[in-house]
Parts: sequence; C-alpha cells; structure tokens
Amino acid sequence: MKAFKIILLSLFALVIIIPLIAVIFTTFKSTTEVFANILGVPESFRFDNYVSIFVDQPMARYFMNSVIVTLFSVTFTIFFASLIAYAITRMFGWIGVVFFSLFTLGMMVPAQVNMIPLYQLVFDLGLTNSLLGLILVNISVTMPVAIFIMSGFMKSIPKTLFEAARIDGASEWKMYRKIAIPLSIPSIAATSIFLFVMHWNDLLYPLLFITKNEYKTLPLALLEFQGEYATNYPMLFTGVLIASAPMVLAYLFLQRYFIEGVTAGAVKG
Repeated sequence: MKAFKIILLSLFALVIIIPLIAVIFTTFKSTTEVFANILGVPESFRFDNYVSIFVDQPMARYFMNSVIVTLFSVTFTIFFASLIAYAITRMFGWIGVVFFSLFTLGMMVPAQVNMIPLYQLVFDLGLTNSLLGLILVNISVTMPVAIFIMSGFMKSIPKTLFEAARIDGASEWKMYRKIAIPLSIPSIAATSIFLFVMHWNDLLYPLLFITKNEYKTLPLALLEFQGEYATNYPMLFTGVLIASAPMVLAYLFLQRYFIEGVTAGAVKG
C-alpha cells in the first residue's frame, strides 16, 4: 500500500513538473527553436526574452498596475470583510443568520451573469479605463467569499473572551482590534492568499473594463503575445513565469499561516 502511494504521488509530481520545466526551457528559446524541439533542452540559455519583455514591452507598467490593483483590492476586502464578519458573529439569534445569508448569496451568482449590468454601472460612474474601477469591482465581487471564510473562523473564537472584555469595559471596536483580529491572523492570511491569487490572475474584469495600454494588468497584457495566426510562445511563457513569481513568493512566506487558516476549526479545543 505504501509503495502504491509513492508511485501515485510520483506520477502526480511528474504531471506537474514536466509542463513546468517545459515552460522554463521555452523562455530561453527562440520561436524557431520552440517549434523545432518543444520539450528539448535549449541550445543555449539566453536571457534575450527576459530582457526583451521589459525593453520592447512596457511590462514594468503592467506589473505595477497589477500590484496596485491586487494590493488595494486585497487590503480593503480584508478590512471590510473582517468588520462585517465580526459584526455577524456578534449578532445573536436569527438576525446574524439573515445577514450572513444575504452576504453569502453573492457567492451563488457567477461572474459571467452580471457582466452587462456591472459594465453599465462602471461606465455610468466613469470608471472604465481606470485602476480605481477595477479595485472597486474586485472588492465588491470577492467580498462575499471573504466574509464567508472569516465568519466561519470568528465563530470559533470563545464567546467568554468577549464577555470578559465587556466586563472590563471594552468597546466593540476595542474587542475587534484586541481580540478578534489577533486571533484571526491565520484566517486573514489564508483569505489574503486566496484573494491575491484571484485578483492577480484575473483576466475577465480587466478585459471588460480596460482598453487603454497604460491601465492594462499582466494577464491582459499577456494576450498581446497571442495573435490571430501565430503566437509568440517564448515571450508568452516568459511573461507567464514573471507573472507567477509573486504568487510563489507570497505562498512561500505565508505558507505557515495559510496551513493554519485552512485547518483552523477542523478540531475543536
């Protein structure tokens, strides 16, 4: 049984590693070399594609746009979602259930369903072709899932802590800052990583609201390497590798909190 698990995990690892190696090797090849030998080792490890993507393309601007949109979207979503989650968990009886249900109903609506009314709203507000418009849309769209995750965690915080703080004269704001937030750090980290991946990789809303080059994000900018009749695979894969680097780094630095957040509440103390 143990040998079977090892074989199965090894096959699964190969399924992931082989395409990743192929992508990395492609970034060091020319277009001709890619079609001549797709999975082969590059003839020489040249960094021309990495230089060209920043020199010939405004990749630094696209990268910074993605950083701005993702950073502000995640920060404000976490802030407002934590406030709402705390308020819901502090409500007693059916009132808390009703408010929780209203917010989580937003998770049932697919993004593609509300594209037309959402575009009309953003257009009427004059926020198309702006990073602010993308940030506001991202916050509104991902707020339900953030509230859902954080509410589930905050419900596991013992109510006796809040009762003791209330006896000592603490206000709701102080209990939120001094009790709820410090104890919810694992959940906040896990939710932040989840939201970071969603916003960083988002193509739908930039494609819907952005047409000017100066406001394009990385996923939208990568479409420029894909033409109607031909695709520049070396440059495309180079852009994909650069765009993936922040997500890998974020997980490496926050993996401890991410694992704690995922497993939180699995075992009752």
